[in-house]
Amino acid sequence: MTNKDYDSIKPIIWQDDTLQLLDQRLLPSEYTYISLNNAKSVAQAITDMVVRGAPAIGITAAFGIVIAARQRFAENPGTWKQAIEEDLQILAQSRPTAVNLFWAIDLMREVIKGLAVDDPIATLLSLAKQIHADDIAANIKMGEFGAQLIEEKCAVLTHCNAGALATGGYGTALGVIRSAYGHDKISCVYADETRPWLQGARLTAWEMVHDDIPVSLLVEGAAAHMIKTSQATDNPIKWIIVGSDRIASNGDVANKIGTYALAVLARHHGIKFMVAAPTTTIDMNIADGDDIPIEERSTLEVLGFSGKEVAAKGAEARNPAFDVTPAELVDAIVTEKGVVLNPNLEKMKTLMTNVG
Repeated sequence: MTNKDYDSIKPIIWQDDTLQLLDQRLLPSEYTYISLNNAKSVAQAITDMVVRGAPAIGITAAFGIVIAARQRFAENPGTWKQAIEEDLQILAQSRPTAVNLFWAIDLMREVIKGLAVDDPIATLLSLAKQIHADDIAANIKMGEFGAQLIEEKCAVLTHCNAGALATGGYGTALGVIRSAYGHDKISCVYADETRPWLQGARLTAWEMVHDDIPVSLLVEGAAAHMIKTSQATDNPIKWIIVGSDRIASNGDVANKIGTYALAVLARHHGIKFMVAAPTTTIDMNIADGDDIPIEERSTLEVLGFSGKEVAAKGAEARNPAFDVTPAELVDAIVTEKGVVLNPNLEKMKTLMTNVG
């Protein structure tokens, strides 16, 4: 497995002036793309998790803005800049936790402000394509950086899906795993199934099988047992490797619900906890994880499964989609600009001064 193979899984395609998204709700049973032609449908696709993962959401939003600009400019070339603000707001409301979404929108908005009125589409499309390409390049870099931290061949555990499907390609956490496996540093991958959307079972396992990387699924409740019992075997779990949807300036990490519990387990059992994410995921405008908005999704996702009610009638539910792992439980944050060990505010500031 080499990093040139990143493009074998393409969650986002711009083709024939149309945005095409691989419908991740249908994987692994169906490999189907849907075509989108307006900002509202792009926002709805993000909300409905046709596309998910912070980097992929940001890329999708950028292409959604291209579509919106084309429509608004066609309607009225003289007022399209004012009119498109409504579309930007619709996109911004699609998922509140993923900071890459707001980063992409703000970047596109700044470019829009400086555009002449005589053909904005080519410039915006070029920028969206560059955001996409830059994400893939960043993932390959962080994959190599993360692989260098793994000193001996071992098993690793991951949660949710932070792979090619969650990004422009190759992946963040799975990018590290792909690179490390290519360097013969990983023997196998344990993947939490990740309720309630089963991203681990449906997506991460699918990606690993696709790339011939050994993978075993776990229910989240089995992680502690597997970490503990594996230590006495020839195949111990030595790293937990996850992605992130937003990282605060002090190094606190928001990721799929269940990540915090894994970090606690890692610390208790003396194994390492790695977060792989591009610098666009780092939000230096917030002090710590308490300031990260945590999306709470429909309780129907918990009370039912695959369209069927499974909970006792009358039961209520809570469905936070993310949790926050304190920086003191994170051994390494791996980005395309380098690695931060044992993150804190000063280390994060130093990292971000290299971003430009």
